[in-house]
Amino acid sequence: MRIAVVAGPEAGHAFPALALCLRLQRAGNEPVLVTGARWLDTVQTVGVESVELLGLNPEKSDDDADAGARINQRAARMAMLNREALRGVQPDLVVADVITVCGGMAAELLGVPWVELSPHPLYLPSKGLPPIGSGLTPGTGLRGRLRDGAMRAFTARSLRAGQRQRCAARAAIGLPARDQGPVRRLVATLPALEVPRPDWPAEAVVVGPLHFEPTAAVLPIPPGDGPVVVVAPSTAGTGITGLAELSLRHLVPGSTLPSGARLVVSRLVGGNIEVPAWAAVGLGRQDALLRSADVVVCGGGHGMLSKVLLAGRPMVVVPGGGDQWELANRVVRQGSAKLVRPLTADSLVDAVGEVLADRRYREAARRAGESIATVADPVQVCRTALAG
Repeated sequence: MRIAVVAGPEAGHAFPALALCLRLQRAGNEPVLVTGARWLDTVQTVGVESVELLGLNPEKSDDDADAGARINQRAARMAMLNREALRGVQPDLVVADVITVCGGMAAELLGVPWVELSPHPLYLPSKGLPPIGSGLTPGTGLRGRLRDGAMRAFTARSLRAGQRQRCAARAAIGLPARDQGPVRRLVATLPALEVPRPDWPAEAVVVGPLHFEPTAAVLPIPPGDGPVVVVAPSTAGTGITGLAELSLRHLVPGSTLPSGARLVVSRLVGGNIEVPAWAAVGLGRQDALLRSADVVVCGGGHGMLSKVLLAGRPMVVVPGGGDQWELANRVVRQGSAKLVRPLTADSLVDAVGEVLADRRYREAARRAGESIATVADPVQVCRTALAG
């Protein structure tokens, strides 16, 4: 198969798309990653063909205060801008990231079947769940079902408005107004992070997390015989800021941490920061680092949460905006994490101490990671999508 994989430049979406490309390539297929210029050199380094995704910069006429307009109108414009580049790829199949809506539209313009890639749990609305983003446990009993129904009614108006905007944007570029959707949905998460729903779509398949490490370097862990605390600030624009600095100031061995403890801050980017002797800061392979961690302090982004669970390590989660509140509450309910909000020195220290002292967090994380055994192969799902 020759497959174009389309994803925007945010790491939480571009990296899973690149990980999928590598899986496809190892299985003998020809993937082409269509993404922002920021990652093209990285893609080339790992031997995957790439094409720049055009139209990422907003135009003066864009209404960024209206999320529906931002997603749909920009997607239609980008579909037209990238149509010829995609035509040049000559794909048998297009895989479009869930928020890079232009990928699916461009595939339809070319008459090519397409698959949606969700680098997180399924976020489609459900008649059996509270609105995604609330972080709430699905209601039980009469009161719980009434609560969820009322919340869904409040959000339904916005959903209908978004659907009207999607129809208008599609019609404006010559597509049928009604969106038929993808032939398959790759849900790239752990089953432990999904919530059972009565209306799971037939085309949606859980394929496990898709992770890519942007470096081969390994961060050295400072010497010592105490626990290793890994801090991984969110890469998302909606993530909490200042987590690394606060951790370095207040998670101190022999004071707020056990004697001999070490702190390792794993970050993709960041300015200069004062690093004490018992800490390390920088970019390194997180999969290698997590195997040595006793507790991980992180934002609520799906990429990091799923990495930590696959390593069977417990967490202190400091969620920011977007879907991080939803995901943080899911790992708390699953038992593998302690949630901190608002972030203060005292709340951070207390949470790290609790998770280190209670092995139940680690046991729950191990169980969540083991749920990977039941996922489907995303390459095979793409093959079946193309076969119809």
